[in-house]
Amino acid sequence: MSGVGGITTARRDTAAGDIPVDTPRLPAREEAESELSKPMYHENDPNFLQRALNQFWDWVAGVFDAAAGAAPGGPAGLAVLVVIVIGLAAALWWRLGTPRRSSRSADALFDSDGPRSAAQHRAAAETHAAALRWTEAVQERMRAIVRSLEERALLDPRPGRTADEAAAEAGRTLPEHTTRLRAAARSFDDVTYGGRTADQPTYLSLRTLDLELDEAKPLLPGTSRGATG
Repeated sequence: MSGVGGITTARRDTAAGDIPVDTPRLPAREEAESELSKPMYHENDPNFLQRALNQFWDWVAGVFDAAAGAAPGGPAGLAVLVVIVIGLAAALWWRLGTPRRSSRSADALFDSDGPRSAAQHRAAAETHAAALRWTEAVQERMRAIVRSLEERALLDPRPGRTADEAAAEAGRTLPEHTTRLRAAARSFDDVTYGGRTADQPTYLSLRTLDLELDEAKPLLPGTSRGATG
């Protein structure tokens, strides 16, 4: 009898307090989220910048994967295309230099220190050349050329005139020097706007042109080239 009574008592105890209680789904999820939101679970999480970078690189990888799938030859073909594009960009950079500014200041050819004579520009050019500052020497010698033509009334003084414009206008009255004037203007633009570095031969070429232009006879309207001597 006691054995049966013990079994009955155990079953009663189990029914009274040992049966698991089922927690509703929504409160359980909220409790889990509350627990997981504690700082102790997020000490090693990446910060916002790291997450943004990860997302960016995932996007880049997706773009390249898509491109590799579309490119002839798959990833190898894509790599060849990338090398070709880089090579073309390098060639254009070498040929054209740094892109020029779309808008230039009012003193595109001359600086803003106020008007100076051709003799002053020549003296500045020689000073730079003596110090082996060929870029500055080329700039000042080109300014001397244009200022000298203005002083001789072969060019009208005009603020904002570019080196290319000055060369084109001067070539109309000094046609025998047109090609060299344009080359001098390109040299000025390359070192002033294109990020190039001038050298001694470039400067000496402009210096010789300046001296020859100082002695050149202009082609006046109505005068043939053969009559200029």
